[in-house]
Amino acid sequence: MKSLEELRAIRETMQGKVGFRSEDATQTRVVVGMATCGIASGARPVLTALSDAVQEEGLNNINVTQTGCIGLCQYEPIVEVMEPGKEKVTYVKMTPEKAMEVFRLHLKGGQVVTKYTLAAEKIGKE
Repeated sequence: MKSLEELRAIRETMQGKVGFRSEDATQTRVVVGMATCGIASGARPVLTALSDAVQEEGLNNINVTQTGCIGLCQYEPIVEVMEPGKEKVTYVKMTPEKAMEVFRLHLKGGQVVTKYTLAAEKIGKE
């Protein structure tokens, strides 16, 4: 069992890593659906991949967070990217590999990865 002093040291170390950053008008928000259906579909590794990549690159203008139900269970895991002054982009059926492609091309490069978006799923196809 860890001592109280050890736990405090761990807490201080981890607070910088968790990403509790203040949001402002220049902040890009990346939200991963982590309700039961999202977790069952593999959202946790997607969240971890994105969070780790943002932290490793030191991108303080990107805030990766989780949310509950987004309401599109059949498209889980879902990642929403909300950039200031732009329309929200919803990525569906994500994997850690796809998330890293979105990270490189969209979050760092500014180019939406259309093939992974909800619009590309052709909603209503039979």
